[in-house]
Amino acid sequence: MPLSYVGSMKTVLAKAKLSEQAYHILRDMITNCRFQPGARLNVQQLARDMEISRTPLWEAVNRLIQEGLLLSVPNRGVFAAEITPAAALEIYTVRASLEGMAAKLAAGNICPEAVARMERILAKQYLMVEKQDLIGYSRYDFEFHDVIYDLSQNKFLQEMLDFIRGRTQPTRMNFIPLLKVSYADHRAILEALKAGEGGRAEKTIKAHVSRICKQLQNNLSPQRS
Repeated sequence: MPLSYVGSMKTVLAKAKLSEQAYHILRDMITNCRFQPGARLNVQQLARDMEISRTPLWEAVNRLIQEGLLLSVPNRGVFAAEITPAAALEIYTVRASLEGMAAKLAAGNICPEAVARMERILAKQYLMVEKQDLIGYSRYDFEFHDVIYDLSQNKFLQEMLDFIRGRTQPTRMNFIPLLKVSYADHRAILEALKAGEGGRAEKTIKAHVSRICKQLQNNLSPQRS
């Protein structure tokens, strides 16, 4: 095999790895509310911050555009996507069923290590509730649900939930009134999991997601009147 070919393949692989890393970094930034819905991304600055060239970064950006998490506007730039309350309601309806399935499976795989991790997450999340820190709360909300997804031990289900959860993040919604009750839901979910009661865990997490659906419906009400 010609050395020039090997060298070119190594270059392609290096760029692919950079693109993949940039994709995950950007996706994490989006899901952790680093970009407000509708905010313009400074792609050149992001490339400098990540210490990579613009080519792998643009590959990552285009991938996120295809997923609907970013939006490209001709002659204006790239923006964080904003999902309407109506679209978010549809997504959360699907998420409720899938999360119920994950919680039911997780109850059969619960272990002391997972319980301890969830307790630590909820302790930190409680502080965010007291501060009404929505971004901090969201970060620990992701971690809490991640444990449940992992405990389901169903990779396909995990992939679907991860994709759906990412799509719901760019939603403008007043979540502050739900912080305390949402935290209480998390506590109830954990108790059901600790007891190994899959049916109760499924019912509780569905009710948890349904509260968000009701809040979204409230946001839609003025538009429908």
